Amino acid sequence: MNQKNGKNSLGLDKCFENLDNPIDLFEKWFSKAKETEINDPNALALATSDNKNQPSVRMVLLKGLSKKGFVFFTNFNSKKGRELKNNTRASMCFHWKSLRRQVRIVGLVEKVTEQEADEYFYSRPYKNKIGAWASSQSEVMDKKETFLSKINEFEKKYPDENSVPRPSHWSGWRVLPKEIEFWVEGEGRIHERLNYKKENDKWKKEILYP
Repeated sequence: MNQKNGKNSLGLDKCFENLDNPIDLFEKWFSKAKETEINDPNALALATSDNKNQPSVRMVLLKGLSKKGFVFFTNFNSKKGRELKNNTRASMCFHWKSLRRQVRIVGLVEKVTEQEADEYFYSRPYKNKIGAWASSQSEVMDKKETFLSKINEFEKKYPDENSVPRPSHWSGWRVLPKEIEFWVEGEGRIHERLNYKKENDKWKKEILYP
């Protein structure tokens, strides 16, 4: 990093640093976002697509990060769960307003291990675990009272917080990135974009026009 003019070796803002692995850069940006974002710095927009190539997008929370990829958990019978079973392509987008930064991720998904799913599920608050049983996520609901009744039913079935098992339909997905783009807002729309593409198991860096 060129500290004198505040630029990295590619001539971009020094926040892009000079890292060969984009996960390392993401970790640095994510750490900064945790300090500056008011709510949920781990919130991301997740895009999936059905068998008619109709895309869907929704907000989810990042719950795991490693050199391998980005992890979130969900009901596998939900709309996104069904779509990912049939089409393993997915995209993510983080936007941190406080930093004027964005990270876009493209890749394929894989299911997390049973151990990973168990460890996260059992760390959740009691009501969240009950909700995983009571909610037929993405299905049509006749009235809210029906859902509340199901919650009450499972609270009676599993009164002890430590006795709630993980439903077989509830687990996690890991997005295995093949492309990660970092974006920083610039004055006069002179934004800066650094894109990493994975080719033959190696990351290639390229600067994109804003």
